[in-house]
This record gives sequence, structure tokens and C-alpha cells, in this order.
Amino acid sequence: MNPVYAFGDVVPVVHPTAFVHPTATLIGDIIIGPRCYVGPQASLRGDLGRFVMKEGANLQDGCIVHTFPGQLTELGVNGHVGHGAVLHGCHVGDGALIGIGSVLLDGSVIGEQAFVGARSLVTSNTEIPARHLAYGTPANVVRELTRAELIWKADGTATYHWLTHVSPEQLTETEPLTQEEANRPTLLRPPATSKTLHETRATAQS
Repeated sequence: MNPVYAFGDVVPVVHPTAFVHPTATLIGDIIIGPRCYVGPQASLRGDLGRFVMKEGANLQDGCIVHTFPGQLTELGVNGHVGHGAVLHGCHVGDGALIGIGSVLLDGSVIGEQAFVGARSLVTSNTEIPARHLAYGTPANVVRELTRAELIWKADGTATYHWLTHVSPEQLTETEPLTQEEANRPTLLRPPATSKTLHETRATAQS
């Protein structure tokens, strides 16, 4: 059972087709849409403002979401937020990718299908244009994304759609074994095998 808390009269909303890990915390004005994935230890605080997570988006383990009073934080359709990222009062457009460990500050806007590189800092009121790559501290727009990179991102998000679908049945709380089995089972595999971005770029250039 998730740690879910009303704040005053405002109760978090989770669509029945979403998957929220049992260790994720939801507080107050949180709205999680259809087919969304929220990973372990994510903290979604809607005690001052609202967070809206639109259809098919994923927010991975250890992410933190918050905002200033009366403000909105929004993650668009099929938005993809990597492990340990922080979203604070920002807008992430449809199909955008936020890299592992990145921080997005108040008023920042990430355009549709844009990428923010891992461990980047998007400062307040910064706008990243659609289908462009930005990274650094502070993040700067580097270049337009390639078609191969956009396809790679869509494949990665599709993997999280699959994970959202199978997790309710496959994830079970248990005790660890004391040693590895002789015939240890293998994990389920997504319908499409994902490649790393490095592998995708190399294939596209060959």
C-alpha cells in the first residue's frame, strides 16, 4: 500500500491503469493519469501546488516533485523522467526526456520531445525548444535532435508502458534467498529490445 496522504481536503488521484510503486509517496494535489509509471521512493508533494502527470508518462525511482505555493508542475503525455531527477514548478512537454539526476527549477519549460542531459541544471524561467538537446550546469541548448534519437526515446518510453502493464502482476513482496538457485529464472523481456543511446547513435552513423 502506498504512503498516500490527503492535504486538507485535497486527495491524490491515481488512474486505475497507472502503476505507482508501493514505496512512492503521494501528498495532496497529485493527479496521475492513465498508463503512468511512478518508481520506487519517488516523492510527489502536492502540499503547496499541483502536480499533473499526463497519460503514459513515467517518473522513475528517487525522483522528487514539488512547487511554490499556488504553482503547477506538469509532466506531459509520454514524458520520461530519469532516476533521481528533481522537478520544481516546471513544465515538461509531451514526449520530452529528462536525464538521470537532472534538476528543473521554477518556471522552466521543456519543449515537446526535447532532451535534457543527465545531471543537468535547468535554471528558473529557462525554455528548451522542442526536439532540441540541452545539457550542462546551467543547461544550454546544444543542437537539434536527430530522428534516430527521437525514435530511441520513444522506444524507451514504450518499455515503461510495458512495465506499467506487467508490474501489478509481476511485482511481489518477498524475502531474499540465501543463495542463487541452480536454474535461476530469467526476467521477462519487453516486446522490443531497447538499445543505449550510444549504441543507437553508432548504428545510425554506420
